[in-house]
Amino acid sequence: MKQSQLFTKTRKEAPKDEISKNAILLTRAGFIHKEMAGVYSYLPLGLRVLKKIENIIREEMNKVGGQELLMPALQIKERYEATNRWDDKEVDNWFKTKLANGTELGLGFSHEENLSPIVKDYINSYRDLPIAIYQIQNKFRNELRSKSGIMRGREFLMKDMYSYSLNQEQHNKYYETVKESYLKLFDRFGIGDKTFVTFASGGSFSKYSHEFQTISDAGEDIVYLDRSKKIAVNKEVFNDEVLKELDLDKNNLEEVKAIEVGNIFSLGTKFSEPFNIKVVDENENSIIPIMGCYGIGLGRVMGTVTELLSDNKGIVWPKELSPFRVHLVSLGNDDDIKKLSDETYNTLTSRGIEVLYDDRDLRAGEKFADADLIGITTRVIVGKKTLESKMFEVTDRASGETKELSLDALIDELK
Repeated sequence: MKQSQLFTKTRKEAPKDEISKNAILLTRAGFIHKEMAGVYSYLPLGLRVLKKIENIIREEMNKVGGQELLMPALQIKERYEATNRWDDKEVDNWFKTKLANGTELGLGFSHEENLSPIVKDYINSYRDLPIAIYQIQNKFRNELRSKSGIMRGREFLMKDMYSYSLNQEQHNKYYETVKESYLKLFDRFGIGDKTFVTFASGGSFSKYSHEFQTISDAGEDIVYLDRSKKIAVNKEVFNDEVLKELDLDKNNLEEVKAIEVGNIFSLGTKFSEPFNIKVVDENENSIIPIMGCYGIGLGRVMGTVTELLSDNKGIVWPKELSPFRVHLVSLGNDDDIKKLSDETYNTLTSRGIEVLYDDRDLRAGEKFADADLIGITTRVIVGKKTLESKMFEVTDRASGETKELSLDALIDELK
């Protein structure tokens, strides 16, 4: 992509009603556009990051046996009545609508009631289990407040996966497998060192659910963290009994603010029994499968990364999420510099390297300021020194470290 052709531009100021760091930086850098509170459009740069998050999630879910599908956002009222979740007293953040004929529908906030009737048609034996089905799809939640930028949306992209297991033992084993895969995900997102498995309420399904909380002053949750054991306890379940059970010493715990970037739940048979899902076990007994649920909000991940991995100049993307692998910056109006810049751009892209090429006719200071704000992992400068030495100045956005590399060495490093 040539930056002169990128339809978005950087901005010196964000809208006055934005108060969260993630929304301010992402708006100024041209990644998102606010439509209303809790609803954002993802512009070309933002969509590239969102797609990279999506692909990392897809890779890790596939590794643990997840199978991807796509379900409709429109939800059937009767299915939610079967689980007592249509009533606004039970679920207080529904968006509901009607067809032209008066039939009531909901906009999906979660998809257990949609998936279970599908699963019923395709599994009937213990040989089919465990099975895990996931999707990456927009969710709709009528949040009372949406003031955390893209970290709390009324419409947002979510990965929700649901597992079906023959018994509690099989469920527990798969649940732990997904828990470990989530930790790998957050490492790949660049926030693994600040993200901790957190014990939270399991509701009526199990004693605990598990959240993945990222330590940040922008967080809305309070958790009590034992850094040495790499686990935390959500304030909602924090008491002496829980600490004893988890073998935690209150004196070793820090009270910190955190952002919930993912969660996993045991669901028991609440969403399989109402739809009469049954499988036959090895002894020809009819068994109702046990379910689990595993969620990650993609926008929330993007917002959290922005909150944590930024400095006073702008965003600092980790390599796997950077919208482009390299930001190629051409300095000066000299025809030879322009020719070398064009050749370098063409060479890098022909090698499969994603490049944002700043070919604009602007002063060096303006280009550097934009590059810092956008936050692409690696910056490559083409200027008079490059013409003379045939060496490119290469800067790491995170560390600020600069080195000089030949074109071949640069390609090797970027690949």
